[in-house]
Amino acid sequence: MSAYAVIIRDSTVDAGELALYQQKAPAARAGHDLTPLAFYGAFEVLEGAPIEGAVILRFPNIEAARAWYDSPAYREALPHRLRGAESRAFIIEGIDTEADG
Repeated sequence: MSAYAVIIRDSTVDAGELALYQQKAPAARAGHDLTPLAFYGAFEVLEGAPIEGAVILRFPNIEAARAWYDSPAYREALPHRLRGAESRAFIIEGIDTEADG
């Protein structure tokens, strides 16, 4: 069953740290079966606090999403995101569809 990693950037704290994150994070894709579905595109907040943007990545399952998040390459990039922005991240399991079957 597909799983989705969602990263929400609430606000930028240090643009330089975010720039380092943006340089390092793409290396974490190597060796992982992930599909970017949304990547800081146009958005409209319907409820809740304002955000600056969001990323949605699809994985084959929760284990694959967790493996990406825990990978050495992402762990190297992550501190830069944490220092560069107020953000939230979570993994959520998808629902069964014909495409998942």
